[in-house]
Amino acid sequence: MTFRPLHDRVVVRRITALEKTAGGIIIPDTVKEKPVEGEIVAAGPGARNEAGAIVALDVHAGDRVLFGKWSGTEVKIDGEDLLIMKESDLLGVIEGPHALAKVA
Repeated sequence: MTFRPLHDRVVVRRITALEKTAGGIIIPDTVKEKPVEGEIVAAGPGARNEAGAIVALDVHAGDRVLFGKWSGTEVKIDGEDLLIMKESDLLGVIEGPHALAKVA
């Protein structure tokens, strides 16, 4: 990727929701909600504190995160739909075996 976020911003790739319910019913595109889960693609160096020192971000490229439904700015980079948002818009990092699932 040729994009580097500045300060405390991160670039997130949405993880697509499942196409079927647990019972096997196929969900049509018209009723699907936007996914609120994604993978960090790139992260900025961090924000500056009052003393002028850079405070590093808590997330890194490859982390799987949750974010608000309407968070971030949607952009298209290299033909891929991505989100750019501040680290404070992230709700949390998903850890454990679920974090290793395939990203679409």
